[in-house]
Amino acid sequence: MITAGQIRMARAFLRWSIEDLANKSGVGVTTIKRMESFDGIPGARVENLQAIKDTFIATKKIKFENESTISVKE
Repeated sequence: MITAGQIRMARAFLRWSIEDLANKSGVGVTTIKRMESFDGIPGARVENLQAIKDTFIATKKIKFENESTISVKE
């Protein structure tokens, strides 16, 4: 799964706004804001968490190493 910290880190690296991530992932802005306010794995639908993770992976710039780490590629 993806943690709130990973979402924040990946979005910051890509220089995406919450709106950018929402448009690319199909997950609502309010849902993403709520997810990012958590520590650890957000209490959200698995489908939404997976959609966000898949969106980051599709950039080929973000790789999820484990439950709390991401690797980035420029």
